[in-house]
Amino acid sequence: MRERSSDSRFSAVADNLKRIEENIAEAKLKAGRNDEVRLMGVTKTVDPEVVNFSVWQGVKLLGENRVQEFLGKRDAYEGDPEIHFIGSLQTNKVKYIIDKVSMIHSANSLHLIEEINKRAAAAGLTMDILIEVNIGEEESKSGIPPADVMSLADSIGELSNVRLRGLMAIPPVDTDGSSERYFAQMQKLFSDLKAKTSGDGHSLVDTLSMGMSGDYVQAIMHGSTIVRIGSVLYGYRKYN
Repeated sequence: MRERSSDSRFSAVADNLKRIEENIAEAKLKAGRNDEVRLMGVTKTVDPEVVNFSVWQGVKLLGENRVQEFLGKRDAYEGDPEIHFIGSLQTNKVKYIIDKVSMIHSANSLHLIEEINKRAAAAGLTMDILIEVNIGEEESKSGIPPADVMSLADSIGELSNVRLRGLMAIPPVDTDGSSERYFAQMQKLFSDLKAKTSGDGHSLVDTLSMGMSGDYVQAIMHGSTIVRIGSVLYGYRKYN
């Protein structure tokens, strides 16, 4: 890895990572936070050698969007990063990743969560999940309406091989060019979910996954604990 570090791609990633970490620290300071905010490197279409360089630079959490792409790259990953699945997940693909990721962010229906539970039981494990919330209630996006979060949480509590860890969202941009009001709504929903599940023995609600390359600073100001960073870390890519 050191021999390849002179490649311009690697130097750009190192520079980008430094800037992102500084922005995260500054946002936490402004928000008066002393808890952990985890930086997730979103690896869609990124070459494994570039991903590996970022891991050696300190990015210990990776986010995978596509099952097939992930399966094709995972054996090339180095440094034993923690891997979460963050993309849209079909029920018939759950079996391929159930023992290869440590959290699924895109749990957006009881039907899917029941399949995750079934496959996790067969694999002899408990899968951590986040409820994906369509906080802007946009027809073009997946996720459940905010009003349905608590009832879905109740249903998850009845399943033995999934554990609810929190919420995930991709908020829309408002008319003023900001997503702030949606981040604020997610922060309130997350707080309510924590209060509801505290002491239930089935959940460990500690994760609010929101904020991407263009809005992660704003998300941190509203309590995000995982920011999902792709383009401003690895550079802009053309997606298929």
